[in-house]
Amino acid sequence: MHGGLPRGALFRKDSMFEFCYRILIALSGNQIESFMKDIKLTKNTPGIPVMVLGVFAALCWAIAILVSLTPAWKRVELRLLDSMMVASAPNKSVFPITVVGIDEASFSELGLQWPWPRRLHAELVDRLASAGAAIIVFDIVFAEPSNKEDDKRFADSIRRAGNVVLAADRVYKESSSVRQWLRLDPLKLFTDAGAQVGLATVALDSDLVIRQIPESGDALWRSVVVRLIREHPEITPNLGSSPGSLIRYAGGDHTFPYVSYHEIVKPTGSIPADFFKDQVVIIGRDVKASPDVESAQADLFATPFLASTGWLTPGAEVHANIIETALGRNAISRLPGGVVVALLALVAAASAVAMRRWRPLWGMLGGVAIAAVIAAAVWGVFLKWNLWVPAGSSLAIIPLMYVSLGGWSYVTEQMRRKEITRVFSLYVTPQVVNYLIAHPERINLGGERRELTLMFTDLAGFTTFSEELSPERVTHLLNRHFTSMTDVVLEHGGTVVQFIGDAIMAFWGAPLDDDDKAYRAVSAAIAMQKAMAVLREDFAKEGLPPIRMRIGIHSGSAVVGNLGSAKRFGYTAVGDDVNLAARLEGINKLYGTNIMVSSDTAQQINGRIALRPVDRVIVKGKSQAVEVFTPCENPKIVELTEQAIRLFRNQEWDAAESHLRELLAIAPEDGIAGLYLKRIAAFRADPPPANWDGAMELEKL
Repeated sequence: MHGGLPRGALFRKDSMFEFCYRILIALSGNQIESFMKDIKLTKNTPGIPVMVLGVFAALCWAIAILVSLTPAWKRVELRLLDSMMVASAPNKSVFPITVVGIDEASFSELGLQWPWPRRLHAELVDRLASAGAAIIVFDIVFAEPSNKEDDKRFADSIRRAGNVVLAADRVYKESSSVRQWLRLDPLKLFTDAGAQVGLATVALDSDLVIRQIPESGDALWRSVVVRLIREHPEITPNLGSSPGSLIRYAGGDHTFPYVSYHEIVKPTGSIPADFFKDQVVIIGRDVKASPDVESAQADLFATPFLASTGWLTPGAEVHANIIETALGRNAISRLPGGVVVALLALVAAASAVAMRRWRPLWGMLGGVAIAAVIAAAVWGVFLKWNLWVPAGSSLAIIPLMYVSLGGWSYVTEQMRRKEITRVFSLYVTPQVVNYLIAHPERINLGGERRELTLMFTDLAGFTTFSEELSPERVTHLLNRHFTSMTDVVLEHGGTVVQFIGDAIMAFWGAPLDDDDKAYRAVSAAIAMQKAMAVLREDFAKEGLPPIRMRIGIHSGSAVVGNLGSAKRFGYTAVGDDVNLAARLEGINKLYGTNIMVSSDTAQQINGRIALRPVDRVIVKGKSQAVEVFTPCENPKIVELTEQAIRLFRNQEWDAAESHLRELLAIAPEDGIAGLYLKRIAAFRADPPPANWDGAMELEKL
């Protein structure tokens, strides 16, 4: 293995798997590779399974359809449509349509209250007719009679012009006995005079915006266009707009040529003589602020341009846009519902394919690319064919798929991570795996000096009884032993580094810092010996020989890290203190103890575990003597041992021997007392040198 993972490796697809795979090979050797293949955890993992992709695509598709049917989402789609209308509007009229506004200036100039006398409208018609207007349209309902003479004058002007279209309307009437819609038509006097009638009622969408072209056969716009065709047969507008067709607005309010009412009935000469020649003239109210509240509010409507301009549009201009749309044959139609459903399915499938091999960044870029294609296509068909494709649902599927597949990948990655960690923990400790996952730079060859508490264990007489048992029974015994001991080490926060034959090497203080490493290590050793007692009973029932374990513990500095060759290395610790810990395990056999602890470890425990002094020894390969101890729960034995060793080192042989024999009275099989008695007997025959400090040199241990 050459070098560590690149800095961004943990953010790539299957990075966790690849990373852990490399850790395992590095720590445990290439023999693991065959094991990995056996459990189907290969490095070349595929993307998200096709079946999973299909399920998520179907779910996102269904969710998008259901959401698209909600009123709130329909308003979102309408807002997107409005933005396209505003962006594509020419902001000018193409056909000869002029709006005459009954506006604030006209109220001011004429000094009249609404409704104005109809003789004034008669004068307006006469002037427009004489100016050559093609069609004169009143977006005002004259349903009630007024002054008889004024009504007659208005009827006469209608008759003379011969091209007047008057508005009808529908109103809702509610009383204690009746609830019904009523149609208000112009006075029969006016229709008998030749006025064409058109229904001026418009439909409001759920957000109170006018977008739909009225569908009734006698809609005002149809009456105007039919009358216009009569005068100009060469015009071929679209009179057969399909249900649900939408207005193609030329722009916001006052996009069409606009003239104030008063400028016609009280001319100032500012309007050219031929201004109304062949024009469709639409007269209606355009009062945005007036003391006449009814006038101000009765004929102003919200259009797609309200959000951008901040102004409501007069009804006359709404009708002007409808007529312009019909004459231009560019009504907006909506994509059929079935095609929309198919489009949603296509987008869901495309998103699933683009995000199959999950990488957050590439998945996002793929989603953005699909969204860009959708947006371009929607905009293109809107401009070229006046076809509205509700794109909101299609665009919403993309982030929905992204989040869904991202969530699936996260969950499966976490499951895979747990499984891999579990598998790797059979070879190295979870702490090692987690530490190296968090610090990928540490996968490289090399290490760092750390303060550790090291533990070495060994089975007494293992070589002898392994020769007497079958390989299967030896394997069974060792596996039971390693499993039980490893569990104890891990429970006490230790790191099991490796198994060496029948021995275990573990340490505390790496890869995770541990300020209480010495205490944890000795506590673990005591717990391990208790677990061994239980194992011996179980093995005895199975006819296996009783096994005993020796443990050596020492605290000191060591180099911890990945050591070995460039192609195969292991996570371990090396150094003089590591060797001392291994030596301490071996000297247990001399004293008949099962746990040997150095003074460096004992000092860090600080009396929290009762320790019995054993000796001052110089192990093989060392020149300095080391005080060693063993855990002991009997305070009397600890006290007697301390006194006996002090007297022994002072060469007070008789007093020391007395204390040692008192120890044997308490513990007849005590190996420490027995060894010191033998040494006292030897020193009586051959006294130690003058510079003797009580240390025992152990050349073979």
